[in-house]
Amino acid sequence: MKAAKLTYEDQEYEFPVIVGSEGEVAIQSHALRSLTGAITLDPGYGNTGSCRSAITFIDGEQGILRYRGYPIEQLAEEASFVEVCY
Repeated sequence: MKAAKLTYEDQEYEFPVIVGSEGEVAIQSHALRSLTGAITLDPGYGNTGSCRSAITFIDGEQGILRYRGYPIEQLAEEASFVEVCY
């Protein structure tokens, strides 16, 4: 597994690197506070994923919304409510 290294106050910390379903790379920093006492600041949450999801992918800047890998436009035009729910 890949790791990202952070040096803070002369200490080095490693955090897991995760690759998403669309190839985006994330650094899992949930242990940052417990290890260092520090937190991250991401105004507007523009670079923060709130959870892992195998159901949806959203990229607002690119105008992408997928549900279980299918573009939402395709589901809206071609699938019934029951098909999408299944």
